[in-house]
Amino acid sequence: MSILLSGDFHASISGEISSITKRTLKKRYKSEKYSRINYHIILGDGCFMWQGNYLHDIANYETLARRDFPVLCVLGNHEPIYGMTNLSEVDIGIGEKVYQIYDNPFIAYLKRGKIYTIDGFKMLVLGGALSVDKEYQVKNNTWWENEYWSKQEEQDIFKLLETENTFDCVLSHTGPEHINKKIFALTYSMPMKVEDKVALLNDEIHKRIKFKEWWCGHLHRNQYYYDDENKCGYQYLYKSTKILEKAGTEMAVHNEFGMSKR
Repeated sequence: MSILLSGDFHASISGEISSITKRTLKKRYKSEKYSRINYHIILGDGCFMWQGNYLHDIANYETLARRDFPVLCVLGNHEPIYGMTNLSEVDIGIGEKVYQIYDNPFIAYLKRGKIYTIDGFKMLVLGGALSVDKEYQVKNNTWWENEYWSKQEEQDIFKLLETENTFDCVLSHTGPEHINKKIFALTYSMPMKVEDKVALLNDEIHKRIKFKEWWCGHLHRNQYYYDDENKCGYQYLYKSTKILEKAGTEMAVHNEFGMSKR
């Protein structure tokens, strides 16, 4: 079995769903790899249940329901569930409970600051990020303060990491600040000037853990960076996808169109 990972979805406002339809995935990965997908993880900004977006949500649900696996979302910054208090928490057998938002297809959000075991991978799940369009979102009542971690959440994650600090993967929305800057420089050949306190928190978490791969979205880039010194990788995704699966005791990452593994 394997896990499909993709970047920000934004309720497909920019056509993001085109890269994760059944037809697209079977074309890019062929039927053999597609048939092994057990979960789809969106790396933040799923943006499901956006106010006034009901009809688009229904269309998205219908498209996603044609596939055979559930959707699990990392909490991003543009997430309407931040403003909701009546969410259903369910146990789907991956460790911590998840916030379920839809039945068919099954769509749920992973809790941030928690550890999950998904298809044999031990994963630390983080989330949140700076909204660069905060002023616009505030005017439209679509910005929520808890896109940032509370002091209690920060204390809880640091306490957790005192005894649990080794993972196969870290899943977040924004990456660690020092890696974000590297990715930004690779993409734009210029320094990143905006400072994100969630990314800075990720830096502090980064210092306390060991992991093989860190997966995130937020920057709207498809970019991979490998740290030779520390022997770990950082995968940023947007409209591209990857498939992650166990290869014995190792981790295999399948690229689109049957290209190389790492």
